Amino acid sequence: MSSILITGTNRGIGLALTRCFARDGWRVFACCRNPEQAAELRQSAAQHRNISIHRLEVTDRAQIAALADTLKDEAIDILFNNAGTYGPDRQCFGDIDVDGWLKTFHVNCIAPLLISEALIETVARSQRRIIAAMGSVLGSIAANSSGKDYAYRTSKAAVHMVIKGLSIDLAERGITTVALHPGWVRTSMGGAKATLSAETSARALKKVLLGLGPEESGCLIDSLGVKREW
Repeated sequence: MSSILITGTNRGIGLALTRCFARDGWRVFACCRNPEQAAELRQSAAQHRNISIHRLEVTDRAQIAALADTLKDEAIDILFNNAGTYGPDRQCFGDIDVDGWLKTFHVNCIAPLLISEALIETVARSQRRIIAAMGSVLGSIAANSSGKDYAYRTSKAAVHMVIKGLSIDLAERGITTVALHPGWVRTSMGGAKATLSAETSARALKKVLLGLGPEESGCLIDSLGVKREW
C-alpha cells in the first residue's frame, strides 16, 4: 500500500488531501497540532481505517523527533509539508510585527526542512520518494507586482529555496522535491472569495504529485501542473 504523510490536516487543503488519498486506498499519516480538537479529521479516520492521526506541532522539535521515532520502520512515498500560516495582521511596510514574522518563518520554512531531515530515511526506502512543501506564487520574486505581505511572501520564497536545495542534496538518493502552489483556495487563509474549493485543489495537487518525474525536482509547480517562476 502506498503511503503519504501530510502535516496540517485538521482543516482546509490538508484535510481535503487526507480524504482524497484515503479514498483512493493510500495509507495516510495525518498530522495536526491538536488531534482531540480535530473533529472532521477524526470523523474521516473513523470512516477510513487507512488514516492514522499523529500529534505534531511543526515548530516543536521534540514532537518532530517523537514522530520520526514512531514511524522509523515505515516507508513513506510522499512527505507533504502542508502546514502553514499566513502570518501576522501587521506585515506591511512601516508596520511589521517582527515576532509574528519570525513565527511565520518557523512554520512555513524552517519546519519543513527539519521534518524532512527527521523523516528522510522513511522517504528514501519508499517507491516514489517524494518530498513536497506548500509553496505559493506570492513567494515568487518574479511574480511580485503588488508588494505588502512581507512575512508570508518571504517565508514562502525561503521554503522555495529549501526545496531547491533539497533537490540538489538528495538527488543521489533518488528523491524528488517540489514546492506546490495550490491556487486561490476557499480556506481560513484564502478567504470566502477564493475561486477553488479545498477539495478541487486537493484533487489537482494529487494529480500533480502522482505525475512527478525527476525533471520536476526543485521546481515550483501549480495545481494545473505548470512550472512557475521563482
